[in-house]
Amino acid sequence: MQPMIITYFGKQFFKIQRGETVLSFNPVSKSSKTGINAHFGADIALSTTNHPDYNGLEQLSHGERVPFAITGPGDYEVKEIFIKGVLSEAVISDKKYINTIYIFSLDNINVVFLGALSNGEISKEAHEDINSPDILFIPIGGKGLLDAKMAAKLASSFEPKMIIPMDYDDASLKMFLKEIGEEKAEVVDKLTLKLKDLDGKEGEVVVLKAV
Repeated sequence: MQPMIITYFGKQFFKIQRGETVLSFNPVSKSSKTGINAHFGADIALSTTNHPDYNGLEQLSHGERVPFAITGPGDYEVKEIFIKGVLSEAVISDKKYINTIYIFSLDNINVVFLGALSNGEISKEAHEDINSPDILFIPIGGKGLLDAKMAAKLASSFEPKMIIPMDYDDASLKMFLKEIGEEKAEVVDKLTLKLKDLDGKEGEVVVLKAV
């Protein structure tokens, strides 16, 4: 069994690799004002929100490798990975956007990526679909998205084994860790995981530093 390797580039831009298969979430586009720049080839590119901070799918083609793009709700199967996209909403700079929550399983590790979620009150259907994930990616930085307090409450309600905060600065991270009672959370440059590594974990927070 090959491990899952998770790399973070900032905002909500993640790369998840297992063996030769590469998934990427919410790549930052060239027109974003964040200054985040990473370019690599992916097999599956997922964007939760049609906003420059999260929709830079053009960053994920490399040579002949062009990713299968997923940009909204629905059921998808790519490379024997089943992905479900569930409708929610984002509010960025006072403007409403559709946000898609992605739920999938890789090597029997159940992953939920909440994207640019703004509202802690998500639909009953979404809650049922999410259902105690192994790994939960959650925004915590406020500015229209979930703030530290809302994020801590929502994350706890899903009872995940591991929580990965995203879209944060030092202040929101500190507050989130305090709210969720994980002030000594591990901080890593890259996360390498196998299913057995999640045994016995309950709501453990792992902070990835942007590379």
